[in-house]
Amino acid sequence: MNLATDPKRKVAAAEPGHNHPRNSGIAFNEEAVLGPTVNLSAVERRTASLPARRSVKKEYQAAWLVKAIQCIDLTTLAGDDTPARVHRLCAKAKSPLRADLVEALGLADDAPKVGAVCVYPTMVKPAVEALTGSGIPVASVATGFPAGLMPLDLRLEEIRRAVADGAGEIDIVITRAHVLGQDWTALYDEIAAMRAACGPAHLKAILATGDLKTLRNVYRASMTAMMAGADFIKTSTGKEDVNATLPVSLVMVRAIRDYLQETGFKIGFKPAGGLRTAKDAMNWQILMKEELGREWLEPDLFRIGASSLLGDIERQIEHFVTGRYAALNRHAMA
Repeated sequence: MNLATDPKRKVAAAEPGHNHPRNSGIAFNEEAVLGPTVNLSAVERRTASLPARRSVKKEYQAAWLVKAIQCIDLTTLAGDDTPARVHRLCAKAKSPLRADLVEALGLADDAPKVGAVCVYPTMVKPAVEALTGSGIPVASVATGFPAGLMPLDLRLEEIRRAVADGAGEIDIVITRAHVLGQDWTALYDEIAAMRAACGPAHLKAILATGDLKTLRNVYRASMTAMMAGADFIKTSTGKEDVNATLPVSLVMVRAIRDYLQETGFKIGFKPAGGLRTAKDAMNWQILMKEELGREWLEPDLFRIGASSLLGDIERQIEHFVTGRYAALNRHAMA
């Protein structure tokens, strides 16, 4: 069955700030979910070539790192989060690079800012208040993050409350048991209900790939989430034993490519957890560029979930500007 000719497919117009229609989902298609296979050794060979054979230096590296900053979901998901901490994080989100570095890069007239600020639902209001007028959306984790083991009605209510408080993006977690039990229709129905609860907010489906055991499960969960209406698919909560890896990411972006080919919908991708260095950011950027193209280097289709990555990126940019490496404590998170 060709997904593009599915009679149940809905049509969505492009939204302000986006150059593509929002994914409105399609009817569940078991053949598209279960049909493809994944060759583990081929995936590993392909991803090993990214850091080994690609190199970006000097001003080109600085430009890629500035672009990476614009795609960061600057995140705090700690048990001791407070409104004051969130306000400090939002200040950093609006000015992620020191003013002298922005000036040296010639970006004073269009200073970079991060893609979003990601917080717990109870911190959405303080984040929205701090980011008013900045154009930076607030993303809220929801649905019983990070395990997702809450009754569905409570998870849906958590989404609605976060959206009512001003969240423009919702990072949901899936029920891993649906994947491990191969119950793809249950997973589809769950994500579709979450997509409906999001209303105008964009839905980013966290697959928690470290819990899914196989790359085939990762592909199948990715396709199911996109069919159910996910605007982004995301690797991890950052709380699993194994978070974002290049092999898992390759499988997910290949699923995005397959879904695009069949439906015309462009789905975003977000690696999260374990990305700590500027080199990590560039490895994932290269993956996106080579597998999906230039559009997937922009924040409406690519995000990096990180809390500590920004410090190293800023440090590398300072090295480009001054020729010297600074201590990390010169680049405070907030």
